[in-house]
Amino acid sequence: MTETGDLQIVIVESLTRRYMALAERARELAAPLSDEQFWQKPFPFGNSFGHLVLHLTGNLSYYIGAQIAQTGYVRDRDLEFAESRHPAKSDVMRRFDDAVAMVIKTIQAQSASDWLREYSAQREDATNRFDILFRCATHFHLHVGQMIYLNFQLNGRP
Repeated sequence: MTETGDLQIVIVESLTRRYMALAERARELAAPLSDEQFWQKPFPFGNSFGHLVLHLTGNLSYYIGAQIAQTGYVRDRDLEFAESRHPAKSDVMRRFDDAVAMVIKTIQAQSASDWLREYSAQREDATNRFDILFRCATHFHLHVGQMIYLNFQLNGRP
């Protein structure tokens, strides 16, 4: 195998593992929460666990789904933080799981040359596909950290 081929395998496997681990951690943290806890804000201007999940779903669906996978997803970023209807936790988590599955499928569909393909999107200065997938993973990680805090606040355990 060539160095390019080896690097392709490392990139695909590493990003896939990272997204899967982050999604699993988010699911573990959501599992013990009631629907009421899922939507409970830590303070008036804070984000509930549910709003963070909506935000991650929108982030992944737009930056990776709409921009790379060409899913046609149209994002309403403001609603991700302001949703007041509070859909069932199970529905929100299902859409989240669908978004993560789409990301993994998109990662696995990239060829070695695809990683360097030009990339542009609203509110983002990533320049290529690797950059946006890496940035979205770090963004995901940041919000999982907030979920850990919220879970500790709501249940007394991280």
